[in-house]
Amino acid sequence: MTNNELQLLTEQISIEYFSKPFRHRAFFNNRLRTTGGRYALHSHHIEINPGHLEYYGKDELISIIKHELCHYHLHLEGRGYQHRDAEFKALLQKVGGSRHCRSLPGARQVSSIVHVYECASCRFQYPRRRRMNTDKYVCGKCRGTLKKITEKKLQKSLTSLKGM
Repeated sequence: MTNNELQLLTEQISIEYFSKPFRHRAFFNNRLRTTGGRYALHSHHIEINPGHLEYYGKDELISIIKHELCHYHLHLEGRGYQHRDAEFKALLQKVGGSRHCRSLPGARQVSSIVHVYECASCRFQYPRRRRMNTDKYVCGKCRGTLKKITEKKLQKSLTSLKGM
């Protein structure tokens, strides 16, 4: 599917499900990795991840377009266009769009390191994402000295952390 075909499909869906025209651009963006699509507030354009069309097909693409069109039309009308807004949820349900898209296989992984510090006196452990200066900080329970004991690497999928 080309960008022109995507534009026509988006315009058709907008008229059919929302009874309102889509007057901006819809195009594929290869740089989208963790989301199915994106509505740009400043330009009102809709960007779609082409991987979802390739992997899941046209039905998933249509569902993503409906989701982004909900953002588009509600934002232009000055109504609640964010995921948490009741108006957005109601419109999404009405048109049959999906709340979240399926994640692509082989999606980018995020690795985060957890630093674990332990108090030398009371043995209380502090797991932290950021390193801390053990010369500057002390235990919050007994004011004992802290010592770094381990560093763990966690793997989390970015697609599970973000919605659309």
